[in-house]
Amino acid sequence: MVLGEVRVLRPLVHLLIPLCIHWIAEEMTVSVLVDVTTRALCPGQAPCAEAIYLTGLQQTVVGVFKMVVLPVLGQLADDYGRKPLLLITISTSIVPFAVLAWNESRAFVYAYFVLRTISQIISQGSIFCISVAYAADVVESSKRASAFGWITGLFSASHVLGNVLARFLPEGWIFEVSITLLACSILYLKIFLVETISKVARPHQHVPCSTTALRVIQERWNSMKGTIVVVATSGILTRISLISFFYELGMSGINSILLYYLKSAFGFDKNQFSEILIMVGVGSIFSQILLLPLINPCVGEKGVLCIALISSIADAVLYGLAWAPWVPYLSASFGVVNVLVKPSTYAIVSKAAIATDQGKAQGFIAGVQAVASLLSPLVMSPLTSLFISSEAPFNCKGFSILVASISLAIALVYACQLDTGNRDRSATRDNSSPESIEAPLLIESIG
Repeated sequence: MVLGEVRVLRPLVHLLIPLCIHWIAEEMTVSVLVDVTTRALCPGQAPCAEAIYLTGLQQTVVGVFKMVVLPVLGQLADDYGRKPLLLITISTSIVPFAVLAWNESRAFVYAYFVLRTISQIISQGSIFCISVAYAADVVESSKRASAFGWITGLFSASHVLGNVLARFLPEGWIFEVSITLLACSILYLKIFLVETISKVARPHQHVPCSTTALRVIQERWNSMKGTIVVVATSGILTRISLISFFYELGMSGINSILLYYLKSAFGFDKNQFSEILIMVGVGSIFSQILLLPLINPCVGEKGVLCIALISSIADAVLYGLAWAPWVPYLSASFGVVNVLVKPSTYAIVSKAAIATDQGKAQGFIAGVQAVASLLSPLVMSPLTSLFISSEAPFNCKGFSILVASISLAIALVYACQLDTGNRDRSATRDNSSPESIEAPLLIESIG
């Protein structure tokens, strides 16, 4: 059985190798960026409000533009091929890191934030989506689930390897090594990856890219209107949307400020950051490969979701109340369970959508998560900056994380009320209505 699953990867070898190299190169910079930005923007100060605000602003801007850019890039990949779009999206990561490799002064850090924001608008999420589309082109439908599982597993493994490199490489080498790896991944893609989109003439084949982009945005808007109507009349999808929103609101806020908080509270540097990220990465691989298949048959998707949300709340509370440097390591161990929130959410949504509308249903949930991730820094950045400063109203540097845990608790309340066994009456509405034609998302029952 294992041999058969490995054989599924044979058509994907020339895609997965450069993707792994790219993910390693990206992840190895995460832990050192906190030190670099804090040192440049707030020399001699551990709490750096400016760095936190810039990181939050970057996340918000990326979230706003990504909602428009992501479907456009997906359509362009269908029209002009997977390979050129992968080359473009992956190559955008080189320039921001090259700026910091050249100089780590204040002006260059500002330039990095601008260039990195543009890079993430283009590449964040789109690389994975285009890669999944490529896999769907070359892997038969009955084996795609296995192929997608391997892609996500390699993604987690690459993050672990990237953090291992960051832990043991000298800080001065990290950006240079990352740029070298990124260049190698692009070169490998250019030489070895075979295009899967045949160059056949289609009605819109030779129209300008700007026209294609406008057409995709219009189609996206028309589709969203029908999808919103369906979700609003479906108890299952409405509740899952609320769960996804509040979970992402809390977790994206925590993730955006966590490393800066740990640096301010305990003086952590890239070595401690890398160790924590390695723990989370290894836990993610373990839980998705071993834990989820074991517990899902026993408690079902709703049970897995509730357990994972409880773990996320415990994780946030421990981080927020951390009283010693070892507590964040204990909190990171909860990542073994936390990571199961999204797989269980996707599983519930997939059971609530007919086969031909899986992409639309999952896309709506992804859109809800994107909205939450762009809203969270608006609260987390100023609140964190206040409580790690000397002007805090009381001594609790992790207070913003405790506030974020309230959002996770709200998600848990909605998850406990989720009824995956009852028939969804909205699925039986009149199929001749415009909403039914536009977005027939729901099936008669779930489970």
